[in-house]
Amino acid sequence: MKYSQQEIIQYVQEEDVKFIRLAFCDVFGKQKNISIMPDELPRAFAYGIAIDASAIDGFGDETRSDLFLHPEPDTLMPLPWRPEEGSVVRMFCHITYPDGTPFEYDSRMILKQAVKAASEEGLQFFFGTEQEFYLFRLDDLGEPTRIPYDHAGYMDIAPEDKGENIRREICLTLEQMGIRPESSHHEQGPGQNEIDFRYSDPLTAADNALTFQTVVKAIALRNGLYADFSPKPLHDQPGNGFHINISVKSAYEVNHMDAMIAGLLDKISEMTLFLNPLENSYKRFGQNKAPLYISWSKENRSQLVRVPAALGEYQRVELRSPDPSTNTYLAFSLIIYAVLDGIHNKTELPAPADINLYRADKNTLANFKQLPGDFKTACLAASSSSFIKKHIPESILSIYCRQ
Repeated sequence: MKYSQQEIIQYVQEEDVKFIRLAFCDVFGKQKNISIMPDELPRAFAYGIAIDASAIDGFGDETRSDLFLHPEPDTLMPLPWRPEEGSVVRMFCHITYPDGTPFEYDSRMILKQAVKAASEEGLQFFFGTEQEFYLFRLDDLGEPTRIPYDHAGYMDIAPEDKGENIRREICLTLEQMGIRPESSHHEQGPGQNEIDFRYSDPLTAADNALTFQTVVKAIALRNGLYADFSPKPLHDQPGNGFHINISVKSAYEVNHMDAMIAGLLDKISEMTLFLNPLENSYKRFGQNKAPLYISWSKENRSQLVRVPAALGEYQRVELRSPDPSTNTYLAFSLIIYAVLDGIHNKTELPAPADINLYRADKNTLANFKQLPGDFKTACLAASSSSFIKKHIPESILSIYCRQ
């Protein structure tokens, strides 16, 4: 839904909205919000709503703790799982200092800057996301267990797949919010599920990815379950991936597919800290279709970068290393900059690895570089990267590495 400020105020009055959630995320991509009453909406649009930034990691300390949230009208969404009478809506916000200066650690703003940089080059990016998550049972006190909701396998159906109705409810809820899922199915792990989305512009895709996790967790809890998006919830089962499909359209009708892949492969080691920000993230690599080697190929799911079989507007590349713990705004920003770097520098595209890397012998595998094998290695790669320091504020890098 696209609204002006006045239309938002009118909508709130006509739809009996009682709470407006002003949403943003911290530097790790965790959604935060503050709720205001309808009477405060004109003030929010005119001046912003103050928050205590010192309580949010990476947003500052007590010496300069006031920041302001400014709701963006075109991000208005109802929250359908809240009461119908006295309903609740949400808007994403941009963040400023009291004098109106943009807050440099606002990762949503960082993505806006990346989109602007691409636009100035005549390039328009599109992202489609695929997120995996586990459904676990709750104990008698309502706390999460590690007992999977079912023991179905890849694309199984009911009754083995007990998550079918949960996914249905999630997809219908998202549709009510104006977000249209493309497909959903049971994944390989017990209780593991996946829901995929069609491509959209970077900011919308990132907003929707953040919203998606909120909706999944809310619907799961309403059904007496816990939704786990962590990279490796069960040590002996597949991890949760966050596959990102990327396409770029040139105003000059230039095909940048090769440069896109080359740029991603060239910068992936430096970017990995932000695509896989937890120690647990690295336990996923190299097994159950999660990549380990820096390589690409067509259709091949053993690769880091895959070119799916598709025609026309659906042509894209799929980056398979990120996991759902990533800050999607930062991930999309770095992907855009990596592709721009590949285009500017005419980075050479290596030959495709048209082999199954999961079954290749040691001599074959020795020809390929690997992704960082642990959190510490990923921190070192990012900290020594001029590419990362150019596009990610140094304090954010420091916060990520000191976890």
